[in-house]
Amino acid sequence: MILGAFSISLAVKDIHASKQFYEQLGFAEFGGNINQNWLIMKSGQTIVGLFQGMFPSNILTFNPGWDQNANSLPEYDDVRVIQAALKDRGLSLITEADETTRGPASLTLTDPDGNMILIDQHV
Repeated sequence: MILGAFSISLAVKDIHASKQFYEQLGFAEFGGNINQNWLIMKSGQTIVGLFQGMFPSNILTFNPGWDQNANSLPEYDDVRVIQAALKDRGLSLITEADETTRGPASLTLTDPDGNMILIDQHV
């Protein structure tokens, strides 16, 4: 099972302060819209999403179909295939992708410590 590009989505209190902090660590703006209170920051292959007022907690994010530069991959495991594999392994999902659709979809689950995991396919 290939989950795709990995990033961490941080629930931040002040997006401007967070942007400045991550820039000091060597990250640069990669995407998003600071006026909408969200930015994607990147340093090398490491991606950190900054989200003010959008999520109650930090989220581990995987993007099937994307590489670490948000380029579409020619081959990837569709989120619905990943969902079926997770269910077959006995994992409980919080939200599920509609199995009757194609294209963009997502699912969520938590790890044993309550950390949120988002598998979010954009292609």
